[in-house]
Amino acid sequence: MSATFDLNERPDYDQVLQEIADYVLNFNVESQEALDTARNCLMDTIGCGLLALRFPECTKHLGPIVEGTTVPYGARVPGTSFRLDPVKAAWDIGCIIRWLDYNDTWLAAEWGHPSDNLGGILAVADHLSQKRVAQGKPPMTMRQVLEGMIMAHEIQGVLALENSFNRVGLDHVVLVKVASTAVAAKLMGANREQILSALSHAWVDGQSLRTYRHAPNAGSRKSWAAGDATSRAVRLADIAMRGEMGIPGVLSAPQWGFYDVVFSKTNKDQTLKPEDKRQFSLPQAFGSYVMENILFKISFPAEFHAQTAAEAAVRLHPEVKDRLDDIDRVVITTHESAIRIISKVGKLANAADRDHCLQYMAAVPLIFGSLTAEHYEDSFHETHPIIDEIRDKMEVVEDERYTREYLEQDKRSIANAIQVFFKDGSSTENIAVEYPIGHRRRREAGIPLLEDKFRSNLATRFPPQRCEQIFDLCADQESLEAIPVHEFVELFVI
Repeated sequence: MSATFDLNERPDYDQVLQEIADYVLNFNVESQEALDTARNCLMDTIGCGLLALRFPECTKHLGPIVEGTTVPYGARVPGTSFRLDPVKAAWDIGCIIRWLDYNDTWLAAEWGHPSDNLGGILAVADHLSQKRVAQGKPPMTMRQVLEGMIMAHEIQGVLALENSFNRVGLDHVVLVKVASTAVAAKLMGANREQILSALSHAWVDGQSLRTYRHAPNAGSRKSWAAGDATSRAVRLADIAMRGEMGIPGVLSAPQWGFYDVVFSKTNKDQTLKPEDKRQFSLPQAFGSYVMENILFKISFPAEFHAQTAAEAAVRLHPEVKDRLDDIDRVVITTHESAIRIISKVGKLANAADRDHCLQYMAAVPLIFGSLTAEHYEDSFHETHPIIDEIRDKMEVVEDERYTREYLEQDKRSIANAIQVFFKDGSSTENIAVEYPIGHRRRREAGIPLLEDKFRSNLATRFPPQRCEQIFDLCADQESLEAIPVHEFVELFVI
């Protein structure tokens, strides 16, 4: 009678983990375009967080778990007076950044918002900078924060290029957790073994389902999920720094690893055929590509696949605003990803449901000429039934070229077109917008608008003199890179 056993030979760390660890330890950021874009991204990301502080549904989540807690060298949450441990600070910063769906975006086989990682990066850097100064050591600088942002963007974005987590039901915040873990550990001074350990724990964690992003369960968890992920990353990095052993085969272990458990296709009897086994594909080396090509949400606080639809609708507004009752149908031509993620009909239950509805995000600017965060609130929706009347007249169709060029590396378009047909047989022009204002192809036109957005967001929290002080610093690459992190964050304390 033969015995059954597992061969207990501990493997080397999975290659993907090793490539990420070696990247954060050894890569030198030399791209001036990446550093400049990271500076603009920093402004925009913090500004989005400041704007979110106007919404009680967001601010109810903020602050210490135990009221009155005092934390030596605690990390600050911009726009507030909170001083928290880095784990909770990362949660809070990540929450406000993501709340309004207004920060940057990356679109590929997987989607996401790489600036979500700033929650963990800034919390760790602020805490460590204060602590280092108290110990008589040099502070951390904002150059290190910008480099951390570039690396986190790259890890999340390259992993997203050809690996679709949404197709197996997982939310993209798994990539926030992984990227933030690597960079947070690097900032903490981790060696290679500690970074590998931290990364392995990020993958072995239970991962978020996408349920809260899709009909009929879309809800506000999608607004704090990334904060939760970047916070967990800080915790895992800390665990690894304390000497916790890693799990080398976390991805590739037969039956028990990430690939077999959640990333591959199983049969009804839960068996896995060789042809159904999937592993990560890394089509290019880690560098600074993602930051250089990141997409900014400049004009609209809306899910990015709808940005060009909203822009087309604004352009059509003057022509249709006085003929709303005469509309027979509205045709939205779009790409497959938009149809799969945000095309929905029927009742929209809450603000989070509305800002992930293509038809809603097109109807509002078509009717009113603009789209703001306030337009998603219950109070606005309930007093304007015309929005749902127009939604009911919308048809969504796919253009195969839009779908193809969405994935092409030299294009990465996010195209939408809108045409309105009236009951008398007339129609508007078919207005197509293939690249949103936040796209790399429109940087020259987009950055001045991004700076205006930042100024406006600053003004929601600070007096004019402080706004100018912050803006002038952020507009100066050399000065921003040189300032100690804790001094930078101090400017945002209420």
